Amino acid sequence: MTRPAVYVIGDAVRPFGRAKDGSTPRDWIRQVAHAAIEDAGIAAVDIDSIVLGSESDHLTLQLSPAALMCDEIGLAGRPVMRVEMGGASGAAAVDAGAAQIMAGMARFVLVIGFEHAASHLAPDDVRLLYGLSFDADIEGLAGVQAVHLYALSIAEHCRQLGTTERDLAAVAVKNRGNAALNPLAHRRVPVSLDEVLASPSVSTPYKVLDCSALSDGAAAIVLAAKDAAPRRPRRGVRIAAAASASDAVRLGDRRAWHRFEAKRRAAAAAYRQADIADPVAAIGMAEVYDAFSGAELQSLEMLGLAPEGRAAWLLSDGMFERDGRLPVNLSGGLIGQGGAPGATGIAQIAGLTRMLQGRYWPELQPQRTTRYALADAHSGVGTVSVVHVLEGTG
Repeated sequence: MTRPAVYVIGDAVRPFGRAKDGSTPRDWIRQVAHAAIEDAGIAAVDIDSIVLGSESDHLTLQLSPAALMCDEIGLAGRPVMRVEMGGASGAAAVDAGAAQIMAGMARFVLVIGFEHAASHLAPDDVRLLYGLSFDADIEGLAGVQAVHLYALSIAEHCRQLGTTERDLAAVAVKNRGNAALNPLAHRRVPVSLDEVLASPSVSTPYKVLDCSALSDGAAAIVLAAKDAAPRRPRRGVRIAAAASASDAVRLGDRRAWHRFEAKRRAAAAAYRQADIADPVAAIGMAEVYDAFSGAELQSLEMLGLAPEGRAAWLLSDGMFERDGRLPVNLSGGLIGQGGAPGATGIAQIAGLTRMLQGRYWPELQPQRTTRYALADAHSGVGTVSVVHVLEGTG
């Protein structure tokens, strides 16, 4: 079945980090929404629908934020909806917006994502709330946190496939190095392998510097139907595929703790949609959900971009570096650019769109022209995975 074409025609990302200037999500939403509309070359009155992604009302302390944010950007009266899917909230919001265009319900959809946990909640409170995003009755109220479950998963990967702490640290080094060149990144100071390995342990085998940053952030993109997209001198970028899948919420209920099976299924479905038979040959760049360093390696393997147990070796061989054949997390990923779940999946697509168009940050812009890019986000420990394949056209 042929998918009706959906194009990404405009984007904007607010720098991730801890907001210290007294601004609030209302300010961030206005900023990125109007900047994305301007970048799209259309007027605000052209927007037919708004989709908002944010992880939790408990984190934002604002119930039902979608209508309020619609008010803030001056588009009250338009259809509006809010999407929540943990760490994949932004990516799922993109899916919802694209579905409206494919169904003929809209020609232009503004997709916005934001998160406001880093600057107005205590870190321990945020970690407690994140723990409730697993099985609250069994795990969350027992004090289990995300890092514990991710650590159990990667520890099994180490046991089964020989992954080492140095392999995990190499991911953090790569992503922090990329983030140092990204003006939007939360953590712009590079780190060495020795620094990562010497950082305090948080849950074996993870160290402090293996973990993603808790960030405030906001991002927006404008989606358009093919016949509505304005003619522009820059390269067109369409969503060639979008797929999602889920797995058992409780890690112990899965057949293999170290595999993100939902991600494997979502990626396979996305490749079928895009008619990609060999993802390693076709995908030229990827933004992968590195909530922890090992999750990037696990994700690359389940996305079909590395054989199982070989992602670390390919990283050491340079494949996923800035100048490699398939650069991964040029933005710095969650470890470097920052983790703002409602905004992350949207920021991934914004960044990849600019990379495909040759207008990303100069020091990070891939030199090789490529046709396809992949965006990957998930909630839980790979519990719900959302995969997008973007295609540069023209």
